[in-house]
Amino acid sequence: MMATLTSPEDRTDFADADRGFLDALHPCVVRDATGRVVWDNDAFDFLDSDRPPTVHPNLWRQARLCAKQGLYEVTDGVYQVRGLDLSNMTLIEGDRGVVVVDPLISTEVAAAALALYRRHRGDRRVTGVIYTHPHLDHFGGVAGVVTEDVPILAPAEFMRHAVTENVYAGGAMLRRGVYFTGSSLPPGPRGLVGTGLGQTSSTGTLSLLPPTVDVTRTGQVETIDGVRFEFQLTPGTEAPAEMNFLLPDRRALCLAENATHNLHNLLTLRGAVVRDARGWSHYLQEAITLFADRADVAFASHHWPTWGHDRIVTLLADQRDVYAYLHDQTLRLMNQGYTPLEIAELVDLDPALAGAWYTHGFYGSVSHNVKAVYQRYLGWFDGNPAHLWEHPPVESARRYVACMGGADAVLAAARRYRDDGDLRFAAQLLNHAVFADPASADARELLADVYTRLGFGAENGPWRNFYLTGAQELRGGTRTGALTVGSTGLADALSVEQILDSFAIRIDGPAAWPHAFTLDWDVTDAGQRHRSVLSHGAFVHWPHPDAPASGGAGGRPGTGTETGTGIGTGSGAAPGTGTGAADATVHLRRAQLLGLLGGQLPPDTLAVDGDATVLPRLLGLLDGPDPAFAIVTP
Repeated sequence: MMATLTSPEDRTDFADADRGFLDALHPCVVRDATGRVVWDNDAFDFLDSDRPPTVHPNLWRQARLCAKQGLYEVTDGVYQVRGLDLSNMTLIEGDRGVVVVDPLISTEVAAAALALYRRHRGDRRVTGVIYTHPHLDHFGGVAGVVTEDVPILAPAEFMRHAVTENVYAGGAMLRRGVYFTGSSLPPGPRGLVGTGLGQTSSTGTLSLLPPTVDVTRTGQVETIDGVRFEFQLTPGTEAPAEMNFLLPDRRALCLAENATHNLHNLLTLRGAVVRDARGWSHYLQEAITLFADRADVAFASHHWPTWGHDRIVTLLADQRDVYAYLHDQTLRLMNQGYTPLEIAELVDLDPALAGAWYTHGFYGSVSHNVKAVYQRYLGWFDGNPAHLWEHPPVESARRYVACMGGADAVLAAARRYRDDGDLRFAAQLLNHAVFADPASADARELLADVYTRLGFGAENGPWRNFYLTGAQELRGGTRTGALTVGSTGLADALSVEQILDSFAIRIDGPAAWPHAFTLDWDVTDAGQRHRSVLSHGAFVHWPHPDAPASGGAGGRPGTGTETGTGIGTGSGAAPGTGTGAADATVHLRRAQLLGLLGGQLPPDTLAVDGDATVLPRLLGLLDGPDPAFAIVTP
């Protein structure tokens, strides 16, 4: 199957993006309850003008397509609202109402999208929800469309992966997400033009309602409001838990985020679990086998649909070949001893494949995807002993700058490389200069200039956003006000185990070394009892419904520790095992447990049996995330 070669004059994507258009939101501005703007698609009206020299021509074209907004009819009974967030919301009409697929990021934009649909299709109630995968732009707005109990379907392990990605590593991902989406950049030809996958992310209220039905196998058929859905599980592709589905009675295929109109990420630059390129390719072929002959249209959770059997097969086959090729060529070169940086310079797609617009690196790139494949198999270390124990960035930078004759010499060399057009090496040199002396205004401004030029030349949306946001922060300082996990609304969906996991990843390990105790949690409204042990700086926990009463013999009064062991495990207990009686038991509701984690609930307001000092000691060991940590400076 050959890719369809394209040219800048090709208008097929524009015709597809406009097909089925019914209405747009005017103005396309959404506010929260306080009046704060959480989405403004009108800010991208500048894309209607001629392309300026500050944006790569292909990224400009992609941004114009992604900025189209409104309600679209995909096929009979299937509609999409596009351009109201980074992702699309799909609405599938049933016998009594409408099933919502992937309800965007924020409740406010999800509600606005549903209202736009209802303006044309009547006040149909939401009778079901489907999450195709556990990324925030596919579930965060659910509370904006669901007002009653309805079935919510998702791939198996959805909640586990939603929490591990968006909560456990959420602090770092949210901060890096500012760079990834360009959310602090002003929309315009010198700033934000889009991400390639969509324009940017909405900034409203986040929510998460747990699924009520798990999709556990390919071929599983579920009926919601009279509509039959036939599912294909695709774990490890664009998300650890993901699924496509066919509407067999409407010959419509949903490809989730597994086949969109760009090359996707094997490791997103905001951070994620490395994806399985080989598995991704396999599941795309499986989709052809399972569904292609029964589909007249394929739609996804981003971008615009593809109509016609042959075009659907070509799209899926080309995307299949991209991920297979990136996987196999990386492994081939890796097994010949090449390192990730070297492989990234050696791998190119077949020109016949690269000629299709939907294989372009608007969002993912060949360069960082082959590095991801390497990381999946061999990790961060390239095998060179010189890279095994390098100094951290600041110490390395100071030594490099000293070796090169000092800061003035580095800046002079960087200017020469910049003026000669070698922006990549100019950025490397100047990064050392800034990390060696972050107070140097000359170094910061010169690096900001180089980042700006790199951003203006990038075809890839996130690369542009990273470069331009880095330049912005070098010139104006780190932006504050980034979201934290606690402010996102996701915490309300955590299980007791996941809340306790969140305690564990915030323990300041070295500060906790001298402390040791066993603490039981009696979560009354959940009907659960859990035991936790702090030992050697590690906080571990497990369900323990038969835990004995607190205050076992053998401990020193007021310390909660056993004489000679430092571990409060009760009389006769082996140190560090958590057996025997706990040092303390705290009785509380799940919401209070969240309040303790977030620092809003004083521990002395709770009922505690046993050593009353244990809970305050634990809370005193929690380290808070920094929502605005430095990235382009030390």
